[in-house]
Amino acid sequence: MTSPPRSLAEIQRRVDEVKRFLSNTLSIANAHTVEFYTHDVWQRFVAVSPHEVLTRVRACSDQQREPEHKTTEQPSTTFGFCSSTSRLVDTDELLQAAKAHSLPGLGVCMSRDELLQALSGDGGGKAAVLEPDEFMNSKKSHEVQSMSEVVACLAQHCRVQQVIDVGSGKGYLSSFLSLQYGLRVYGIDSSSTNTHGAQERNRKLKKFSRVYQKHSKAARTRGEASKSPQEDVIKIRAGVKGEDGGGTVTKEEEEEEEEEEVSISCPDISSAVERHSEPQSETDELFLSALSVDLVRTTPTRVPPTQLSDEERERRKRENLERKAKNRTDSSVTVFSPLTSYVTAETELRELIDELEDAVMVGLHTCGDLAPSTLRMFVAKAELAAVCSVGCCYHLLSEEFDPARQECLHSACGFPLSQYLRHQSWFCGRNARMSACLALERVSVGQGIQMESLFYRAVLHVILRDHYSSFKSEKRVGNVYSKAKSFVDYVRRALRRLELDESKLSDSDIQEYHDIYRPRMDEMHAFNMLKVALAPCIEGLILLDRLCYLKEQEDLSFSALVQLFNPLLSPRCYAVVGLKSYERKCSS
Repeated sequence: MTSPPRSLAEIQRRVDEVKRFLSNTLSIANAHTVEFYTHDVWQRFVAVSPHEVLTRVRACSDQQREPEHKTTEQPSTTFGFCSSTSRLVDTDELLQAAKAHSLPGLGVCMSRDELLQALSGDGGGKAAVLEPDEFMNSKKSHEVQSMSEVVACLAQHCRVQQVIDVGSGKGYLSSFLSLQYGLRVYGIDSSSTNTHGAQERNRKLKKFSRVYQKHSKAARTRGEASKSPQEDVIKIRAGVKGEDGGGTVTKEEEEEEEEEEVSISCPDISSAVERHSEPQSETDELFLSALSVDLVRTTPTRVPPTQLSDEERERRKRENLERKAKNRTDSSVTVFSPLTSYVTAETELRELIDELEDAVMVGLHTCGDLAPSTLRMFVAKAELAAVCSVGCCYHLLSEEFDPARQECLHSACGFPLSQYLRHQSWFCGRNARMSACLALERVSVGQGIQMESLFYRAVLHVILRDHYSSFKSEKRVGNVYSKAKSFVDYVRRALRRLELDESKLSDSDIQEYHDIYRPRMDEMHAFNMLKVALAPCIEGLILLDRLCYLKEQEDLSFSALVQLFNPLLSPRCYAVVGLKSYERKCSS
């Protein structure tokens, strides 16, 4: 393995740089949009016009920064903020500083290709044969395919066969790792609904694979077939719906399929056959036999449970148990095993997984504190050889040094993770962490923020302040915007949701508020674009803290931040990767 791209001291210096920048700018990220008008946020923080901010943001996004022409003497500034008033006076200076203090600007990340080259020495793992687009949407397909190759290379480098997928959800990554790379994967999720969904999805994947194999064999036998695969298809049923693609069922299998019918076009299967009509590879065989029998059961002739005799019920129960026992003794079958459990850094993995061996721990978009818990678990458990963690939902992180101290009184907090930041008692604040979830790359190409809904909510807050004493009620307005036909309708729906007396206000009273604040909507738009510009810096500090934590450990040979995904497809695109330093016992 090559040496780590950055030392602990270098990462600490980068942390200090981002901290200094955020110390001057975090007040903007922590300003709550709901209170934008009630707290006169624009006047408090910004001394330039909304038009100037929007123009400079647009120019910066287009990388067409105009030369500065400062004809008058400018006040002393720090990152664009006036040193005496702490208000923004130089938008260009702020935007350029924000770019410099993002992860790309700091130069601390490896690319995915660089990591694969370092792990395997040949630029990557084996090429994918199973097309994930058949089973998931383009975003999930991109994430799963990109991450699974990295995980497979980590497993190969560490000479392990087991993967533990924390926060596995519906099992997209786990299934692909098992089917494509022959790894034994344990998917752990706290939601029993997700675990059941993962089991159901595995069953449907198996069903699709059977049809795929039949058509592949038929295409190879016929060569240039005289009839199309569509003619062999009798009914399309119970495939993998929605994000998961589709599947077909032949006449012989019709009696075994589920009742639910879906509409999938036959040309999808035809094109799959054309793409994969070469001689069947070992991966094709793996695709067919990968799923455990207890997860993929052939449905017998359908008889309502109430019509089954006691003997028949016992027979079916016995057969299911026998299938499970057979699977447990068949070491040639690669399995994805979904498990339901709430995990923390203190979780004993051997209590969840009887067959636990040395393994790679992964997490794809683990929410809130689960991502730092994954890293803590990796450090604490000797059986974990490597980790690849992609976090998300920074607003759900608990902060140890939040003055409110409501989030982590009885457990380890998610931020800060490193001793370096903990010794400095650093905290971001919930609104800043919420801002970190904004997607700069998507906003830059026009996939912007829904400004009207934010505007409606901020003006509603003015109405609540002026006419109701409970405008700080713990009740939430929720998503009433999507159902509202107008601002008046929005306010009335919100008042009913908050259980407030809507008869206090006439429609004209409500509309008047809209008309008064509508000319100031550009202020909110411009302010939110400043938040978007700061988002990568806040995310960067959170991720640098996690990397710093790994580099503080003595028994790691490698740790890095790696950009795994295209941020336009998947905004939370960075993985924290770590490898233990000792030689794996598998080599003996």
